[in-house]
Amino acid sequence: MTGVAAPPARTRRVWAWVAIAVVLLVVGGAGAAVTASLQWSQRGALDPDSPGPAGTRALAQVLRSQGVEVTVVRDRPAAEAALAPGDTLVLGSTAFLSDDALRAVTADAGRVVLLDPGSRDLRVLLGGAEPAGVAAEGAVAPDCADPDAARAGPVSPGALFTAPAGVVGCYPADDGYALVVHDRFAAVDGAELFSNDHLADEGAAALALGLMGASAHLVWYLPSPADADAGTAVPTLGELTPPWVTPAIVLLLCAATVAAIWRGRRFGPLVAERLPVTVRAAETMAGRAHLYARSRDAAHTLDALRDGALRRIARLVGLGPAAAPAEISDAAADRLGAPREVVRGILIEDIPATDAQLLAASDRLRDLEAAVRASVHLERTDP
Repeated sequence: MTGVAAPPARTRRVWAWVAIAVVLLVVGGAGAAVTASLQWSQRGALDPDSPGPAGTRALAQVLRSQGVEVTVVRDRPAAEAALAPGDTLVLGSTAFLSDDALRAVTADAGRVVLLDPGSRDLRVLLGGAEPAGVAAEGAVAPDCADPDAARAGPVSPGALFTAPAGVVGCYPADDGYALVVHDRFAAVDGAELFSNDHLADEGAAALALGLMGASAHLVWYLPSPADADAGTAVPTLGELTPPWVTPAIVLLLCAATVAAIWRGRRFGPLVAERLPVTVRAAETMAGRAHLYARSRDAAHTLDALRDGALRRIARLVGLGPAAAPAEISDAAADRLGAPREVVRGILIEDIPATDAQLLAASDRLRDLEAAVRASVHLERTDP
């Protein structure tokens, strides 16, 4: 059977570039998706605008349905401008605020609820309370005199805190309390109680309404890195980079560009190479014939003969170079009026096993090509 012609080198290069482009697009899309998902999850934690499992959009909607005006702010100036005396202030993570900034932003609030309290927040605002681990699974009764907790009933607490003298502790579990209240400040693990994923559990929603719904206006403040005091902000990558790095990178890019232009492939006119020896076509053919004879591969030898015969017959019957062997065989059979099965056997299907069979197949191939050529010539000379 005849072999299939290999695609041109230019086509292979084009497909190689297409494959590289597809891989780059896939990798870039995957990286963008991962980055977007990480950003979404980071912003979604205790965010009143996030509908994700860790967000608190459901709580914000419940508060608004109860007549509480909820204002979400994400920087300190906006929080100070929105907060009026007597308003409720809800704080997310305060890691970006200094002690003085924390005291200043909570000074005018009627009540302050810490949803992600750290040890510094407890020390500064909650009378010296401290973290006390995490509670085991299961609902816990309030067991305290705080009216908001008493009305809410049992909840399933997360993080626990100590309650030193002067601090009211509710929902006792192990060695701590899930809710601690000191004067106008309250601290609770909002991620385990007030997130969208847990707000409907036990009395979590009722506790949230009791803690945050006392005033008509609530300011929900989510501090950002821009709120850090001067000198305490986390340095950026540009600030950490030595000043000589950027010029060095630019210089390396310029050098790489110049090297690519210098060593890049230049397309110009074809130059004939002077060969030391000129080999005649007849000698090349004889050499290949000796190699085929030495290998005793009759089928491969006949394939080589069929390749040439198929190309010549295709031109004789008016078919292009892309025509399949089966099309050429059927066209030759139709022109000669011979059975298609016989012609296909000569041009494609018959496989010789011995040298004698190879010679017989070669003679049939030669006779078939001669017959097609004769029929074409006869048609051209027929008046």
